[in-house]
Amino acid sequence: MNLRTRNRRGFSLIELLIVIAIILIIAAMALPKLNRARMQAYEAGAIKAITTIHTAQAQYYSQFGRYATTLTELGPPSGGNANAAGADLLSGDLAMGEKGGYRFTMQATPIGYTVNGDPVAFNNTGGRTFYSDQSLVIRQNFSEEPATAQSEELK
Repeated sequence: MNLRTRNRRGFSLIELLIVIAIILIIAAMALPKLNRARMQAYEAGAIKAITTIHTAQAQYYSQFGRYATTLTELGPPSGGNANAAGADLLSGDLAMGEKGGYRFTMQATPIGYTVNGDPVAFNNTGGRTFYSDQSLVIRQNFSEEPATAQSEELK
């Protein structure tokens, strides 16, 4: 074995720094896409949660002859069997008003109810706000302002 080969084991510091720099550049390019995909998943989850609330409201209406006035009424009972105060139609986290990066609020109206879904951290957990009512049409707003009945319809 000659002297030149024996001293050339492993990588030099410059070679290692170049490899690390390339990895950091690739990571910097991939991170925004990963964050966008995560945010879209949160938004899809919010749309599904609003659909779940609509289904729970339909079941609640058929059981009790009226729409629930709060998410808590659609959630699990505080004790014992399901009743009008806790119909056990929604999971506990959604009944508490927060699920998957979105905060949900529901209000009774003279003819039914309204549901809003707003991101907990705008442009982090979601870039859209959502609104729906007993008509089952989901509307969206691409700003921090909560969506309303006049907002663009979700397609």
